[in-house]
Amino acid sequence: MTLHKTPAVVEDGYVPSDRRIARERHRRARTRRATAIAATSTLVVGAVLFLLITNSPGWTRTKETFFSAHYARVAFPQVLEGLWLNLRLLAVCGAAVLVLGLLLAVARTLRGPVFFPLRALATAYTDFFRGLPLIICLLMVVFGVPALRLEGVTTDPVLLGGSALVLTYSAYVAEVFRAGIESVHPSQRAAARSLGLSSGQALRFVVLPQAVRRVVPPLLNDLVSLQKDTGLVSIAGAVDAVYAAQIIASKDFNYTPYVVAGLVFVALTIPMTRLTDWVTARMDRRRAQGGLV
Repeated sequence: MTLHKTPAVVEDGYVPSDRRIARERHRRARTRRATAIAATSTLVVGAVLFLLITNSPGWTRTKETFFSAHYARVAFPQVLEGLWLNLRLLAVCGAAVLVLGLLLAVARTLRGPVFFPLRALATAYTDFFRGLPLIICLLMVVFGVPALRLEGVTTDPVLLGGSALVLTYSAYVAEVFRAGIESVHPSQRAAARSLGLSSGQALRFVVLPQAVRRVVPPLLNDLVSLQKDTGLVSIAGAVDAVYAAQIIASKDFNYTPYVVAGLVFVALTIPMTRLTDWVTARMDRRRAQGGLV
């Protein structure tokens, strides 16, 4: 009895042609070849960098100073304890930045001459704090506010450092929101007004929902940057992850704790970065399919 090979048949009765089968086989082979080449080139580059660094004249001293396993074990628990402050700052400051940034963006997009003072103040605010370096803003707030000796004003370095972060990042976020609001076509607002909605209702129920959806990826990028910059509150004396590493490093002049703190921040940033990439790709696919207004 002779057995004849038959091509695979899909449930709906479709039988792929020999040409399609050959094309798919070629595509899989090309993918495997590209993966092998990429892996080989990565290994080669990694090996070259490893040999170049480990054979450098100062590698032994650098390894002891920056990559000591002993100091890493000592610093890790204290860095994690200080990281809790960074996470709280990220949560509180992130929420405040989003609210203040949205209010500033709305103020800049208000129409009519009666709102000119609000537009001017919002514009001056965003221009000033976008141009002012964050480190200078932190120094001015952390050391300048207590010097005024105002009644009832806190001198807590954590609160003052968080306020400086909010002042700076709200200016950046305001521009992101404003770009989203202005990207909504004017016909959307006109259609809302024709249905009997007031200007405020059209902004709240029609314009803002579309604008916020469009600017989610850049907002996530700003939150990633805010997460890293919470470490700057250490200049005010707040014991966060960076300052905890500085305390340990200053005792024995070994900088491994800084490396540990940096790796902890990187470990926190990578998931947020991948989330941003996933959201961006998802929104691009929906926009290409016509599913995002």
